[in-house]
Amino acid sequence: MIASLLAAAGDWVAPTLDYHALAPEIILAAGIFAVLSIDLFLEPEQRWITSALSGFVMLGALVTVGTLAVIGDDTRSMFGGRYVSDEYALILKALFLVAGYIVVLMSSDEIERGRYHQGEYYVLLLTSVLGMVMMASSRDLLSIFVALELLSIPAYMLAAWNKRNSRGNEAGVKYYLLGVFASAITLYGMSLLYGVTGTTLLTDLGSAITANGRFSGVEVIAVAFIVVGFAFKISAVPFHQWAPDVYEGAPTPITAFLSVASKAAGFVALVTLTFVAFPNAEDVYQPFMWVLAALSMTIGNLYALRQTNIVRMLAYSSVSQGGFILMPLTVAGVDGVGESALKAVVVYLVVYAATNLGAFAVVIAVARKTRSGEISSYGGLFGYAPALGVLMTIFLASLAGIPPLGGWFAKFGAFKAVLDADTGWGYSIAIIAAINTVISAAYYITVMREIWMKDEPTGDTTPIRTPPSLGAALVITCGATIVLGVLPDIVGRFGDITDLTGALGR
Repeated sequence: MIASLLAAAGDWVAPTLDYHALAPEIILAAGIFAVLSIDLFLEPEQRWITSALSGFVMLGALVTVGTLAVIGDDTRSMFGGRYVSDEYALILKALFLVAGYIVVLMSSDEIERGRYHQGEYYVLLLTSVLGMVMMASSRDLLSIFVALELLSIPAYMLAAWNKRNSRGNEAGVKYYLLGVFASAITLYGMSLLYGVTGTTLLTDLGSAITANGRFSGVEVIAVAFIVVGFAFKISAVPFHQWAPDVYEGAPTPITAFLSVASKAAGFVALVTLTFVAFPNAEDVYQPFMWVLAALSMTIGNLYALRQTNIVRMLAYSSVSQGGFILMPLTVAGVDGVGESALKAVVVYLVVYAATNLGAFAVVIAVARKTRSGEISSYGGLFGYAPALGVLMTIFLASLAGIPPLGGWFAKFGAFKAVLDADTGWGYSIAIIAAINTVISAAYYITVMREIWMKDEPTGDTTPIRTPPSLGAALVITCGATIVLGVLPDIVGRFGDITDLTGALGR
């Protein structure tokens, strides 16, 4: 037996690694080790070094993504096609790294003021971003699940980072329990697919599950379970119950991180599975996507209308925005629409990330003075903090889809994709989305009215001091929100410079 094992080991060939393609992941992994190690030797007044180092790690990984985009002409594939670096993956890796860097900027002063453990905080944040970066390149059920857990487990702990707050503890426990349940459902669906097809490689799954020309009952159940599992990650209705409580209980920078980067990672996995593993399964996933999109837009908006706390309002707004991002996937299987649907999802994720991170950055800045998250605390904000008032107006208008900001172009792409399908599914979801666009404008305008039309408060109206790092986050997000709307060709080229559907094998 030992001889046979040695003989087998002698025949084993180590996989060929493309270190340039793996550079973003390597830099993030090295950064995690560096931050964890350096934090052991820092005095309390030197903890800011961990924040600065985390930011440089994000930027360093982003530079390698840029070099891959400029130098790498071909798709870089490893492990038999299970881990791929192509234009689709690079766009999303850049999105995760930029979002992570902005969250670091938002966190540096906020975490220090809250007297949280900074070293561990940034280690967990970097680890979660590493999982997201891996998710963008994963083309295998196992690598997708590993990336999912790598990004989720640190997020569970970060959600409960405000351990002195009972709401923070409740948020962490609720997020953890529901997250583990969703992961179990996802893994069960993946195990069913493997049991039926005998493979975990997504490209092989795409052909194996339709080999008989129709879906078996087990395959339908497997696809449904996987979609339901990722529906939790993107907080789609009716799997959204965790979002408002977690968003309110977690530290605000982590709330922004969960609402943008974590949600985007869930969409990336869902999109990759839809286009690669289920290319001919539109009859199975299309009804699920349609129901999830319609419910998320409608329920999210209706609950957002009732909120008096701005964080909870943005939480339900995030649920609604998730419905708009899901909208193009309801017609992704229609001939000739796949590329525009995928492009619409990617563009929406980029624009939504810039806009929502900016809105939460304003929330952090205002809360430093008002010590309140109530919408009424924004009354007269323009009178004593005009810059913040203008910025919040820009971000809310973009979320509402008002031209010429980035949000209008993202919504335009989503509507165009479903209307180009020329099907009943597409027209019906477009009508629901149009109605919900009007509804969402109501609660965004409510906050704008508080900022511009209410009298200034009678208390302290001294200007709000914004830390340099938070100010940098506001500048980056505001600039991106305006540029992506005024010059939509910039974000539109994400779909023009490469055939994204071709990159995904569709």
